[in-house]
Amino acid sequence: MARPDKTSAVAELTEDFRTATATVLTEYRGLSVTSMKELRRALGDSTKYSVVKNTLTKIAAKDAGVDLSPDLLVGPSAVAFIKGDPINAAKSLRDFAKENPFLVIKGGIYEGKAITKEELMQLANLESREVLLAKLAGAMKGSLAKAARIFDALRIKMESEQGSPAPVAAAAPVAEAVVEAPAQEVVAVAEEVTPEVVAEEVTPTEEKE
Repeated sequence: MARPDKTSAVAELTEDFRTATATVLTEYRGLSVTSMKELRRALGDSTKYSVVKNTLTKIAAKDAGVDLSPDLLVGPSAVAFIKGDPINAAKSLRDFAKENPFLVIKGGIYEGKAITKEELMQLANLESREVLLAKLAGAMKGSLAKAARIFDALRIKMESEQGSPAPVAAAAPVAEAVVEAPAQEVVAVAEEVTPEVVAEEVTPTEEKE
């Protein structure tokens, strides 16, 4: 490879290391061109899977400030530069390797630290961010729906004691709004609305003697 080409290749790899949320090094020896295309499709657009030269990868990692173990640069190497959710990418690599034993996962970098193949597999077994947010939304819906029932019961009690309609609680619409809100807003609501806060809001004050 000519020097200008090497310089360009190193610069591109350095940028990939710097911008990746996680990096996984693999050995692809034995995989067909078709299998490589299938792997890239499985990883999706948020992950760049590239066949690399070990010497250039070593230089690029150093330039990017990434501490890459020499053991990861043994044999023909291909690197998955993950720009999206590392858990989803780890799952894709794990599942593909099960069906294609020629793909050997060596290890990689996650959150700036070196991880082994075993640690990467543990990451693959975790639930993704999307799944966790969906569960949070479901829990929020259940909690707010319960709060709405409490508010409604309190309203009926106040009406019977005062003989006039009490203000209708707005908790039920809020419960529906949380489920339809974007994931970021669900997290924000979760931080503000806790069981303690709900309990404090709905506990009737003691009647004066």
